[in-house]
Amino acid sequence: MNQEERVFVVGHRNPDTDSICSAMAYAELCRRQGRPDVVAARAGHLNRQTEFVLDALNVSPPVLLSDVYPRLRDAISGPPAVIKADAPLMQALEVMRRRDIRMLPVVDGDNRPLGALILKRLPEHVFLPRQGARIRQVLTTPQSIQTCLQAQAILLEDGAQAEELELFVGAMSEGSFLKHLAGADPRRVVVLTGDRHDIHRDAIALGIRLLVVTGGYSVDASLHAEARARHVSILSSPLDTATCALLARMSTPVGHLADNDIPQALLDDRLDALRKVLMRSTAPGAVVLDEDGRVCGVVTKSNLLRPSSLKLILVDHNELSQAVPGADQVEILEIIDHHRLGNFHTEAPIRFINQPLGSTCSVVATLYRQAGIEPDKTIAGLLMAGLLSDTVLLRSPTTTEIDRELLPWLGRCAELDPQAFGQKMFQAGSILAAHADIEAVLLADFKEYSVEGCRFGVGQFEVVTFQEFEDRQMELSEGLAALTARLDLQIAGLLVTDIVQQNSQLLVSGDRDLIARIAYPRLAPGRFELKGVMSRKKQLLPHLLRVFQAS
Repeated sequence: MNQEERVFVVGHRNPDTDSICSAMAYAELCRRQGRPDVVAARAGHLNRQTEFVLDALNVSPPVLLSDVYPRLRDAISGPPAVIKADAPLMQALEVMRRRDIRMLPVVDGDNRPLGALILKRLPEHVFLPRQGARIRQVLTTPQSIQTCLQAQAILLEDGAQAEELELFVGAMSEGSFLKHLAGADPRRVVVLTGDRHDIHRDAIALGIRLLVVTGGYSVDASLHAEARARHVSILSSPLDTATCALLARMSTPVGHLADNDIPQALLDDRLDALRKVLMRSTAPGAVVLDEDGRVCGVVTKSNLLRPSSLKLILVDHNELSQAVPGADQVEILEIIDHHRLGNFHTEAPIRFINQPLGSTCSVVATLYRQAGIEPDKTIAGLLMAGLLSDTVLLRSPTTTEIDRELLPWLGRCAELDPQAFGQKMFQAGSILAAHADIEAVLLADFKEYSVEGCRFGVGQFEVVTFQEFEDRQMELSEGLAALTARLDLQIAGLLVTDIVQQNSQLLVSGDRDLIARIAYPRLAPGRFELKGVMSRKKQLLPHLLRVFQAS
């Protein structure tokens, strides 16, 4: 329920080493530049290679964000205004005025909801009473009247019992007053009058329910015994009769006025789901409950228009289809990337850095240099690992001269041998070990794309020999077919790259016509040879985009 801004630096949904390491390094750069609210995060689980890197550098993984959909806890702040069911309407109106709110939850003694008061519906209870003989009626308790009138109880019997009472003002002659009460049930009558001894005597003689003496006056002590015998309660208020008459109308305990058709929601419910509920409701908002069912806040329709306090900086991607779920519903402050431009738009201008380097870690490393800040050993190690991973030890065709120049600098800062560390990193990152789950293999570095109304996805992993791939090709083909159907893709592919031979093979499943247009040499049905291909982004993706655009 904290409204302070929270900024997460996060990569794509199936994070690779470059995605994780660039997020951690850029978050640290932001903090060193005076932005302590920036925190590294991840949108998915770590792969083996990344786990090795973090273990080797002795750093904890970033916080996991399953989604960033705005929740109700993001829309409320501070302790909620609530009122107990036995409180008079007058107190509720004062709370609503003081807090400038339109809806006030009514709760029991355990802070559980009984309904809510809606401001625009309350005037009818005070200023628009029922017409005719019932205009003087009010549902209340003697105790509630005592509270509203700031009265002293001279005699009070069954004061907490709610009753339908009728208000009479004793401001006429004794004879006229008695005629005025003719036909009324004395046990439902409340008389408000000043220092009128004759009215006091007659009202007690009639056995009315409650006598309110206004102006700070009281009842002659000689009448107390008879009042007690006839079960007449007596209050003495310092307020004048006109004020008492008005406030008595506002003495109804709010539990009897609460609307019980107010929507209820939980703290972790999504704002967009509640928005749909409130669009169909006449209520101005919803009562928010904690996990124990107690009221912890109110969300009104105007709250739903407030921007979320959670904000994002995206690294290593710029397509919402690859972003953490809910990214389209929060503000994106920056994008740091090295991929092609996707179908991305924002409401306001943002900082967008996209450089054609071999890795996002290379981009972040250049930002450290531009700021005149040298990364510490750990951050330099992370940047080095991300660079080595995405450039496949500088062998990928996406590698640039800037990548080659950055690597030894990062190695010196990290006090590590880049080549030795990179070899260990790739060996540890083999995801084709016997116990690896097939879908986990396919999704470890899987990215989805959309072009010309078609959707496809391609995963990639590196091996040191194609024999690892050959041993499990049948399982991978079956898993790829299942993944294509589950994600409703036209094509799903898996690019397997031999980092020693610097060649790749492509396994595909999906639309046969599209697969037939793939121009690489065919090794078997759904399997292609890609000599010299190391990069999904720079070499394979452009070819697949042409295939889809020609369809």
